[in-house]
Amino acid sequence: MSGNLYIVSAPSGAGKTSLVATLLEADRGIRKSVSYTTRAPRPGEVNGSHYHFVGNAEFERMVQAGDFLESALVHDYRYGTSRKWVEQQMAADVDIVLEIDWQGAAQVRKLMPATISVFILPPSFDALLRRLNARGQDPAPVIARRLANAREEIAHVTDFDYVIINSDFGTAANELQDVVRAERLRTPRQLNRHTDLIKLLQQE
Repeated sequence: MSGNLYIVSAPSGAGKTSLVATLLEADRGIRKSVSYTTRAPRPGEVNGSHYHFVGNAEFERMVQAGDFLESALVHDYRYGTSRKWVEQQMAADVDIVLEIDWQGAAQVRKLMPATISVFILPPSFDALLRRLNARGQDPAPVIARRLANAREEIAHVTDFDYVIINSDFGTAANELQDVVRAERLRTPRQLNRHTDLIKLLQQE
């Protein structure tokens, strides 16, 4: 038996990171894969916790070595997911969540078709702009580029298994947790987890 693999994707500013953080706090049975990135840390970000921060040369070395389950260029920076870490965790029956963009999601689904994917939508572009400005992390040209990229990202929403609209954060957080709970109750997973019980009940 192996753990479930979840992907959570969203345009920048839709609340993906906060929703995943809330999921991890509420559910100790799921762990987040820490991505590698070539971008510099933002204020408060810790290497190895938020991301593994590496240079372009090291990132390219890892690509050539086949170390990544997926990798993508997002907003001029490269991001990648450790293949070895994800496979080890899933083999130990641990559920894993990947917080990646639609490009990476497509790569993972090709390698692991059973992956469960969730796309987070903002309630409007005005709300997305307010959230990006409220973060206070990026200059105006960067925010404008993120908004432009958001339209392309949202065009891929139909590729995902679930869609959550982050209009009310509490509701969206509960819906993300509901996805995880429901997937654990699928028949193949329950048959594997409770083999002896189900055999016994079938004999009654």
